Amino acid sequence: MNKKIQKILIANRGEIALRVVRACRERGIRSVAVYSDVDRASLHVAHADEAYRLGPSPAQESYLRGDLILEIAQRCGADAVHPGYGFLSENAEFSAACEAAGVCFIGPSASAMHMLGSKTRARQTADQASLPRVPGSVRALESLAEAKQVAAQVGYPIMLKAAAGGGGKGMRVVRSETVLSEALENARSEAERAFGSGDVYIEKLIENPRHIEVQILADHHGNCVYLGERECSVQRRHQKVIEEAPSAIVDPALRSRMGEAAVRLAQAAGYTNAGTVEFLVDVQRNFYFLEMNTRLQVEHPVTELVTGLDLVHLQIQIAEGEPLPFAQADIHLRGHAIECRIYAEDPENQFFPSPGKITHLVQASGPGIREDCGIYEGWTVPLDYDPILSKLIAYAPTRAMTIARMLRALDEYHVGGIATNVNLFRRILRDEGFRLANIDTGYLERLLAQDPSPSDRKTGELDSQAEKVAVIAAACLKKNKMNVRISTEDNSNAASAWKAAARREALRP
Repeated sequence: MNKKIQKILIANRGEIALRVVRACRERGIRSVAVYSDVDRASLHVAHADEAYRLGPSPAQESYLRGDLILEIAQRCGADAVHPGYGFLSENAEFSAACEAAGVCFIGPSASAMHMLGSKTRARQTADQASLPRVPGSVRALESLAEAKQVAAQVGYPIMLKAAAGGGGKGMRVVRSETVLSEALENARSEAERAFGSGDVYIEKLIENPRHIEVQILADHHGNCVYLGERECSVQRRHQKVIEEAPSAIVDPALRSRMGEAAVRLAQAAGYTNAGTVEFLVDVQRNFYFLEMNTRLQVEHPVTELVTGLDLVHLQIQIAEGEPLPFAQADIHLRGHAIECRIYAEDPENQFFPSPGKITHLVQASGPGIREDCGIYEGWTVPLDYDPILSKLIAYAPTRAMTIARMLRALDEYHVGGIATNVNLFRRILRDEGFRLANIDTGYLERLLAQDPSPSDRKTGELDSQAEKVAVIAAACLKKNKMNVRISTEDNSNAASAWKAAARREALRP
């Protein structure tokens, strides 16, 4: 292999597309953006070296059209495709089509994706690699009779899960056989709509576990390492809301066991590039294999901050055929990182999506703050896609300091013109249970069921104040610009006014 990539087409949109564009720029690689009609004015389009229209706004007519994406790649001379996450990132057929067209797919091979992308096949591979897993079926259910038989074997309550996808789609909790038939029909229908496959399987429901995942990297030379774990237990309807690294409950021994299990799974599938192995951890700290995400994760920045590694750079290096530049013993975790997913949605209105024009934008900054985003003031958030606006990440030496730093950043952050979930993060980060790391996958639902505290109710006032500050700042900036005088004189040797004032003060007797 060992061929330097010259041009990468990013088959995605929003913040992840911009993230990859920036990595390309840093590596001296030309970047190609693709866009739907509604994304013509998006940041990833403006920042890329080249940009090409895909089609109408619906994903099925644009970002999910692998044939159009490959056609553009060949037309513009791109020798690689980075899929980001979502859309075609875990599509084995698209990976195979790239390979057949002579275009490098920056991710696992189609065969590895086939083994691990389907949750039922991933469970079979996990059995072969001797990973502990949640009891249940290892193939899609063929009938209601089979579902009843498997459910009786593992015992209620059970979980029906779509074999082809994630994000809470095609999932149903079933606590008795009386509702199994209806739940199975609904799960299959939802899975078909979301993933094009109605295959569903059964898992034993582990009540209120912690959701912990392990990041792995594997090259084409047989090297595979794990980069610690991420805690993803703060979820709403199986969608992650806050992620952090490392987990507060994982000690070095448990980290080693989980990491080695993740590596075994990847090696059993002949996996290469970046991937994430997800586990459930019960109250006794027993862990069970859940699934593998054969792509870069939304929450990868928290791993980057605690390891000091750039996962997108490493993805490209692996795709170019380079060996990993480090061994497992070289990886050390330092400090703590937390990521908040900022969404255009209204938690006060059943988390209803809130598309529209961003009228004001005040972004957080300062020590230990990173934001991966694809928005700007004046941009219109479309209704056609996932409503994620940005990922706000805080990093500090300790978890407590990271929480304090994130709260400070959230108080600085304001998006005007649309509703966001920023207030929800303030509420979570102030909650005593979260501060003590007493969290599990049911934590957020329990918190939302409680009445907000008086301090949480004030967050609306805080947002209103932030908007006033934004308006005043914009007005002042506009006034200052109008009063600026352009001088052609050489003032290179003149001291600035504030320096002169400081010197006068220092010389005053």
